[in-house]
Formats: sequence, structure tokens, C-alpha cells
Amino acid sequence: MPVSVLTSKGQTTIPKDVRNLLGLKPNDKIFYMVEGKRVVIKPLKGNILDLRGSVTTKEKPIDFKKLRDTTRKKVARKIVEES
Repeated sequence: MPVSVLTSKGQTTIPKDVRNLLGLKPNDKIFYMVEGKRVVIKPLKGNILDLRGSVTTKEKPIDFKKLRDTTRKKVARKIVEES
């Protein structure tokens, strides 16, 4: 099992076996996903869809079509009132 040491600055080296498994190269970014008392690390590469499901919210998703329609109506109403 790969092990690494934490420095006084909070830094560590990801063991070579883990870097190879994740395909990590120098200057790659890593995403830390906290799950209770566990942390999962994932490489941040390429597509934003790779992060799907990693962030949760209690709020309902925004309906952008409805938001655009509401904004258009408010802007139109303001233009009419200023005329």
C-alpha cells in the first residue's frame, strides 16, 4: 500500500504507483472530493463533465430558459415605461 509523509507546510508527494494509476504528470491539477471522513483524489483533466456528481446542493437546479424569459420581459417592460 503506497504511503506518503505530510510536511510541516502541509505538502506531500503522491506515490509513483498512484501517479501512474491516475495518469498524473508534473503540473497536473488534482481535485479532492471529501466523503465523510474519507478523501478521494481525482485528476482534473480535460472535460468539466468528469466532475459530474462531485458537487451536491440542496437547492433545485436553475431553469435558465425561465430565467432568460423573465429577464426579457422585465427589460421590455422597463423600455416601454421609459418611452
